[in-house]
Amino acid sequence: MKAIGSFKGEPITDSDSLVDVEVPTPDLAEHDVLVEVKAVSVNPVDTKLRAGAPSQKEPLILGFDAVGIVVKTGSNTTKFSKGDRVWYSGTTKRPGSNEAYQAVDERLVAKAPRSLTDEAAAAMPLTSITAYELLFEKMGANFGQLANPGKTLLIVNGAGGVGSVLSQLAKWAGFTVIATASPANFDWLRANGVDQPIDYHDDLETQVQGLGHHFVDAAVILYDVPSYYDAVTKLVAPGGHIGAIVGTQAKLNMEQLKSKSLSLDWEYMFAKGDFDFRMETQGEALRQIAQLVDNNFVHTTLSRTIDSGLNAKNLREAHQVVEEGHVVGKVVVSGPFNGQVNE
Repeated sequence: MKAIGSFKGEPITDSDSLVDVEVPTPDLAEHDVLVEVKAVSVNPVDTKLRAGAPSQKEPLILGFDAVGIVVKTGSNTTKFSKGDRVWYSGTTKRPGSNEAYQAVDERLVAKAPRSLTDEAAAAMPLTSITAYELLFEKMGANFGQLANPGKTLLIVNGAGGVGSVLSQLAKWAGFTVIATASPANFDWLRANGVDQPIDYHDDLETQVQGLGHHFVDAAVILYDVPSYYDAVTKLVAPGGHIGAIVGTQAKLNMEQLKSKSLSLDWEYMFAKGDFDFRMETQGEALRQIAQLVDNNFVHTTLSRTIDSGLNAKNLREAHQVVEEGHVVGKVVVSGPFNGQVNE
């Protein structure tokens, strides 16, 4: 079958960074479904894993967002049937969605929102699971419409993929949402549930307090944790939560957490799949989010579509856009797998 893979971590501008390949159709484990992939999106994790990959003989197949149709089920599959339209993010432990047919554990899968196109749905699984787990599992917010009255959430980097879903979920759940972005993206923030946009160029503490918030109940740092850590620890109320999704080698002063009894919550959505731990909760999260989408409480964060086919050229273009670091929302590639394999 056709796929798009990488044999070494070339710069994305190199034509060898992602190439069209032929690989065997995967065998199914007993709880797997085989999905014919229709659309994928590109996340920062795709670009980081590709860039850091060592030279290898077998192609590295990335891709951590997909929408497609179930074409075959494993011997003990109970949740899905042939013909179901599904969405999922998958796991780093198996080949990803940049292949014509992908085998994925049914516990990580849900039926895709009926109200979204393949492209609009493909933009959302990884960022939605990340936002859901961070807000409702790690940071302990109540799951339910307007279930957190009077609470305030600060999001650093609100216009990115995770921030754009997180702000919608938080607004639905009753939070007042403050988020940083460039002023050029303030309209995007407001369209995604942000009540009070603030400029990431200016002092964070001064801006938040200038809005009348001496403290916020929780804050999420979605970019460059060390640059915002000091300000956020000052802004979060005693007993509150700070969430983060981006790793760092910098030393963070834990004493700043202790003095206010703050919790620092790291979210890595692949942890469950990597350790085979409560994997079914990710399929359930996607089921809940699909309901919110179909009931018009959450909408897609798709911002750009490359719809002329799933091939290495188009995927390299999407990777390059994401690597530039200024993308608002999500970039999706769709269409049939139509790459030309060099013999």
